[in-house]
Amino acid sequence: MQQDDPTRYLGLRKVVVYRELVVTEGGERPARPATQASVAAVITNPWVGTGASRDLSVEVELIAPVLAKLLTTKLIEALGGVDAVEAFGKAAVVGTAGEIEHGGALIHTPYFGNLMREFLDGESIICFADARAEAGDALVVPLWHKTHAATRSHYQTITTRISDGPRADELVIVAAGSTGPRPHPRIGDRKTDPAVTVKSLESVLS
Repeated sequence: MQQDDPTRYLGLRKVVVYRELVVTEGGERPARPATQASVAAVITNPWVGTGASRDLSVEVELIAPVLAKLLTTKLIEALGGVDAVEAFGKAAVVGTAGEIEHGGALIHTPYFGNLMREFLDGESIICFADARAEAGDALVVPLWHKTHAATRSHYQTITTRISDGPRADELVIVAAGSTGPRPHPRIGDRKTDPAVTVKSLESVLS
């Protein structure tokens, strides 16, 4: 790496891009076939062995913005441009020698989330998943609409997996997105839902 490459701070081992297009669902082609993609960075966990009282902020401010730019840039490339991205999500997988908080530090602060949202022209809070796992374990990443989080048609997931990561002393950080809704969405939306309460459903619940 060149000395002016900001990714030198990451302890970056690899970047994995996964992309899929659902051609048919339920035997029919969706009206709007959507491409989903995830981009995962496998990095050294800078906090392994540092103890539960360790302040994480120095590394967060140094590493998280670089990760946000790296992952969203490649996600935009995979999905065909910022305007094509309609739904987004994020995730962190912590190797077995780390704490769950280590993953959260890199995806749940403004140094990552705010930048990812801005890079993707989003407005919604970014839905997420985090877990501790061994190398090769799969993680399901939730997605929803990047500007209208209550748009139920865009509630979907993408599964990502790194065959050799995270190693015990690593983190996998993921940005994911979709160019459209689930195949054949037809369960309504919050704007058109009837008013449903326990009282209104007394005949069903009793």
